[in-house]
Formats: sequence, structure tokens, C-alpha cells
Amino acid sequence: MVQLHTFVPEIIPMAGRPKIFDEQEAVAKATEVFRDKGYDTASADELLCAMGIGKGSFYLAFKGGKRELYIRSITQFSEDFFQKFSTRIAASEDKVQFVRQFFLSLADASDCDKERGCYLGNALVQLSEKDHEIKKITAQLLKKLQILFAETIRNAQENRQISSTEDPEIIGWHLSNLWNGIHVTRRMESSPKILRNIIEMNLKILI
Repeated sequence: MVQLHTFVPEIIPMAGRPKIFDEQEAVAKATEVFRDKGYDTASADELLCAMGIGKGSFYLAFKGGKRELYIRSITQFSEDFFQKFSTRIAASEDKVQFVRQFFLSLADASDCDKERGCYLGNALVQLSEKDHEIKKITAQLLKKLQILFAETIRNAQENRQISSTEDPEIIGWHLSNLWNGIHVTRRMESSPKILRNIIEMNLKILI
């Protein structure tokens, strides 16, 4: 497991003092650049400026360079996204309705923010087949979502909140596949109306 809270010193000869920075915060700032620019077009200068560190500190902390930083970014974002998402489901009075609204919010192609996991969805579409480690991270997230969805559906069935008698494990996979697939589709079709219709059709299984 990558340690995200490590502090890395940089020795600056002119000042004779070490520069300390919070890696987790620096990675979060780099994530904003990757989200806006994409992995390929995000430049080293843009990343360093956003992170507020020099090249020396950067290569001490991220010996694998830009690729390692991006993997750290995806890992940290994935963990944060899932923690927030699972916490919000747990706090919801109507968990199935929360899941429905989460998916319907994905139809708003003009406002795909970090709360919806679009950064991860884009990484999965763009780079997962090119990079085994990124594919592994995104696959782990999909599995965690599947388990969470399955537990939510199983509880809803037991409490008679939905009439569906389908296997909750399969419904969980259906929903994680929907989350994955909608990110692929939205790259080709940006109409919120069409995306919403697709999502609503897939969510009929939750009636």
C-alpha cells in the first residue's frame, strides 16, 4: 500500500535548510492538473507549480517521475472517492434512492465533478489498457463498488424496499458496469437527455 502521508525533505544548498512538504496535499494539487489537462498534456512545469515544490523534492518523492505521480494521484483519489461515497450511502435514509440519484447525476455531461468519480472513469477509459498498474487500481475500485452496491440491494430486498428478486451480487455487478460504461458512453455522446434515458433504463432493475 502506498504511504500517502510521508513528508520528504529537500536539501537546498543556498539556504542550508530542508524544505518539508505534505505529499498527500501535493498529490491532491497535482490531481487537479491531471483532471483539467489529462495525463498526456499535463506538463512538468504545471505540475510542479501546482504542487509548490521544486524538481529536487519531486524526484525524491516520486522517483518514477510523472507516471508514479499519476498512479499516486489515481490511488489517492480512488480511496477518497470510495470513502466519501460509502459514507454517504451509510448516512442515507433511503439508500436505494441515493444510488439512483448518484447515477442520474452522471447524465450532466457539462458538470462532471470529482464527487461522481469522473476522474477515475476517464483514467479507466484512457489508460487502463495501456498501464497494468492503473488497470489494477481501477479494477479494485469497480470491485469495491460492486460489493457496496450488492450489500445495499440485499438490505433493500430484505426490508422490502424494492420488489426485484434478482441476485444482489449480479445487480451489484450491473451497477458497477453501468458506472464504468457511462464514462465510456459520455465520451461519444454528451447529451444529458440521452445519457439520462440510458441510465434510467438501466436503473429499472432497482424498482
